[in-house]
Amino acid sequence: MNIRTFTKLAAGAALIAVTAGAAKAQEGVEVLHWWTSGGEAAALNVLKENLEKEGISWQDMPVAGGSGVQAMTALRARVTSGDPPTAVQMLGFDIKDWAEMGVLGNLNDLAEEQGWDKVIPAALQEFSKFDGDWIAAPVNVHSTNWLWLNKAALDKAGGEAPKNMDELFALLDKFKEQGITPLAHGGQPWQDGTLWESVVLSVGGMDFYKKAVIEADPDALSSETMRQVFDDMSKLRTYFDPNFSGRDWNLSTALVIEGKAGAQQMGDWSKGEWLRADKKPGEDFVCIRFPGTQGSVLFNSDQFVMFDVGEDKRDAQLKMAAAVEDPAFQIAFNTVKGSVPARTDVPDAEFDDCGKKGMKDLAEAAASGNLAGSLAHGHAQPSAVKEAVFDVVTQHLNGQITTDQALERLPQAVASAQ
Repeated sequence: MNIRTFTKLAAGAALIAVTAGAAKAQEGVEVLHWWTSGGEAAALNVLKENLEKEGISWQDMPVAGGSGVQAMTALRARVTSGDPPTAVQMLGFDIKDWAEMGVLGNLNDLAEEQGWDKVIPAALQEFSKFDGDWIAAPVNVHSTNWLWLNKAALDKAGGEAPKNMDELFALLDKFKEQGITPLAHGGQPWQDGTLWESVVLSVGGMDFYKKAVIEADPDALSSETMRQVFDDMSKLRTYFDPNFSGRDWNLSTALVIEGKAGAQQMGDWSKGEWLRADKKPGEDFVCIRFPGTQGSVLFNSDQFVMFDVGEDKRDAQLKMAAAVEDPAFQIAFNTVKGSVPARTDVPDAEFDDCGKKGMKDLAEAAASGNLAGSLAHGHAQPSAVKEAVFDVVTQHLNGQITTDQALERLPQAVASAQ
């Protein structure tokens, strides 16, 4: 349920509940997040340890689920019961939704002191600010249009990384001949959506992606280009293993790491799992832009939003926000997480080849106008529209509806959710 659907009465109750909850003193920070996989947890430990050095204790509130849908459900329950967490990992339009409720803290003084306006890209500030006020501290920039390849399997298949959808299908056929799962995929709606948006970008290009996804143009959503997208999704489905339904993303990554699968389409957080397994880019795995999307970047940015929980917790909140934007932390965190820094003044010297490529791709895409928000990860449309797309994409991928039905239902679902 999107927070916009809350009634005015519920909004008022939430505000009263937050005020009441502020009276409860608590040492340190309680942090709601969904970084529960091995690589993600290792990255988060960097922040925990930095805060502990500042004398700030950390109380974990992990909620599994890669796109944060489950976390937002848990957050609504906490806020409406009068017991909000101190800080919450949040993405895109979810930040805007909570800001409109008037329950978030203000980080303006800290942001001005540390010069955030000068070093955090405007595309991120679109979500870090509300009505001109800083309400969130961005941790990183992820991009979703990546393909991760097992190097040994790729070498056995000829060593050529695919540059378009046809070459991708040819490579997946070669993986099948090797007796491994060609494409590791977890059948969860957000993962289906992450794959779908990469195919949209590959088939139609950035102009089409912006028209169909960012602008939600009904003609684009039902076009022949979108027909090709759904047809390609059906073909990709034939390369999944039989046990894909419901599988967490990191378990699919593990299949590729172990050589049981050849490739995985996933955001760059997948790299954290490879690094945790002591694998090296270029030697054990290959990172490329999803075939056909070279030169374009779909992004999402994890941010920590501070709730208005009272002056007794204010100092700890500000110390956490400052720690998040510290350049040394941005390097330490993002080299582990697989993402790139939210700050533009961070050097790439300590990043591996995939990290350097990610930073270079991001800068070039931003300069060329080929940087756009990820739908599956909350940076292209509000939650209600995102969920409506998920419903159609997942039904189609699972064979519950045909391509013709998907082309009819997609614009209808989006229009109903707006």
